[in-house]
Amino acid sequence: MDYRIFRAINQFAGRYRLLDMMVIIFSQKVRYLFLFILIFMWFRDNSHKKITLYAIISAGVSMVLNKIIKLFYFKPRPFLNLGTHLLSPFPSKKNSSFPSKHTALAFAAATSVMFYKRFLGSMMYLSAILTGLSRIWMGQHYPLDILASSLLGSITSIVVKMTGWLWNPIIDRIIQAYHDYCSRKNHQGKSSN
Repeated sequence: MDYRIFRAINQFAGRYRLLDMMVIIFSQKVRYLFLFILIFMWFRDNSHKKITLYAIISAGVSMVLNKIIKLFYFKPRPFLNLGTHLLSPFPSKKNSSFPSKHTALAFAAATSVMFYKRFLGSMMYLSAILTGLSRIWMGQHYPLDILASSLLGSITSIVVKMTGWLWNPIIDRIIQAYHDYCSRKNHQGKSSN
């Protein structure tokens, strides 16, 4: 079933140049969109700074889990099978198909934001889904790898939120350190005038 769904999506890769370019750009560049959103949120108020830091923590934990899973589990990439349409950039043959780092990180950030900002989080969630689909289209992951990676990122964000008591002191210190830094810079700027 997994392979049939993969083939149903991947069969279109390489047929439509413009669509392939859009899929590649989306797959490779959505992280910059997420980064832009988080930076924009950081420069609003303290509640937005907290959301940004929760998203960063969730993505960081997802990244660590991704690395740990890849140390102990290897699943060959679909492009190693004959008949797979592969779009560049080409990953290493030694890189496991599960989990998908792109997908896990996108879902971790999107889920974190969705807890607090429904509309923005929904837009990020849609982008995360499209990121996962783009990885299948490009011939780099199987659908179950994408589904499991999306769950990994989402569940990581849920656990980070549920353990807020652990993260809140760290988050508050980071925000306070940022405000102290800004105050010092403003004070230095005024004293030099």
